[in-house]
Amino acid sequence: MVAVGAVLVDFDGTASSSDVAELLLRVFADPSWLAHDDAVDRGEIGLREAIQIQDAMLVATRDELIAYAVEHCPLDPTFAPFVDWLSATGVEVALVSDGFAFYIRPILEAAGLEHLQVISNEQVWTPDGRPAGMRFANGHPVCVGCGTCKMNAVLAYRERVGPVAFVGDGQSDRYGALYADVTFAKGELVDHCVRDGVPFVGWNDFHDVRRSLETTTSLPGAVAPVRCPGWTTP
Repeated sequence: MVAVGAVLVDFDGTASSSDVAELLLRVFADPSWLAHDDAVDRGEIGLREAIQIQDAMLVATRDELIAYAVEHCPLDPTFAPFVDWLSATGVEVALVSDGFAFYIRPILEAAGLEHLQVISNEQVWTPDGRPAGMRFANGHPVCVGCGTCKMNAVLAYRERVGPVAFVGDGQSDRYGALYADVTFAKGELVDHCVRDGVPFVGWNDFHDVRRSLETTTSLPGAVAPVRCPGWTTP
């Protein structure tokens, strides 16, 4: 029996084999987009502000952006078998993304995983199919630090199904990791977990995550600070 009731998985660079948002910006935006990532790293702006600025820099149509993402950004090949295993064991799985997100459904459909729950930002389009801003349907009702509140996503699943595992690789995953009962980290998320005192399991692919979940009987538990360190008010 698996010790968690749900597994929440970041998309860009985690479920997906690459960071889709970053690739689209490299191909379809002015190179100055990277300065806003650097500003986030320095703590000068939040993730939500950065993604709104970067979204406005995309100079392509919806069809062009999605076609490029589907062609160049397949899912991690171990992700679909992992989803199948979770389904067989009765553990819920959802994708939680703070990226542009409009490409998630098409990529999932290409892999036959269109049934998965997706918690993400929402892209707005102009009548001629160009980016026209973002809606933050899964943001925090007060905090504007992130577009999608991964803390709230974890807390909602825990309240409904019990202990939650979180799988991620980047900065926005920090706020899910802090509140998860067990965290699987690679990439930048490792450094954040170390600084935040979050126990984590390193992973390279979803076979690693499955093997760990199959053998884990005692979860580290959540650090769960009273106030999320990403807290930002308007």
